[in-house]
Amino acid sequence: MANCCNDKACEIDALRSRQSVTLKIVLAINAVMFVVELTAGLLGNSVSLVADSLDMLGDALVYGFSLAVVARGAAMKARAALLKGCIMAAFGLFVLGQAIYRIAFPQLPVYEAIGAIGLLALAANGACFFLLWRHRAEDINMRSVWLCSRNDIVANISVLFAAAGVWLTHSGWPDILVGLALAALFLRSSLFVLREASRELREARLREP
Repeated sequence: MANCCNDKACEIDALRSRQSVTLKIVLAINAVMFVVELTAGLLGNSVSLVADSLDMLGDALVYGFSLAVVARGAAMKARAALLKGCIMAAFGLFVLGQAIYRIAFPQLPVYEAIGAIGLLALAANGACFFLLWRHRAEDINMRSVWLCSRNDIVANISVLFAAAGVWLTHSGWPDILVGLALAALFLRSSLFVLREASRELREARLREP
């Protein structure tokens, strides 16, 4: 009997199992943080927290899609990545709209809420980033979720800068500027994922008989 460690099929099954466990954990973390950040953002009048909460929701959806296709072929994974790229683009445009709204109708955010929840979100996303690190080069599916996690770290640090800026200036502009920067980051990442997924989908179609 062939040793399972030397059996390619067993190796693939083990890899998919590890990916599934990781995706379930990071999905749960992002779902919980979405509720926490959205509540704090709405109560604290913070564009950056609301934006980051929507990013958490988007990531939870992304991880759900990734979990659904973890055992599927390259073409299906590429299609899921295309959907993820579209979600990232939609959230980028929404954040842009929120920032523009706050420019037209300014409100002073509660910097204490931004800072405290920002630190909590950074810790949560740091855990997700660590969990996804070893999977980042396995396939387009896991690479796209790792990119989402990497963007989250940048977004969380930006939210902390927004809190410090609001505290120092007693103005909502730092919060708005962070919102605009996050919108640009989301849109840039969505273009990268869409481009990569399109290339993978073309290659998968060429390999089909």
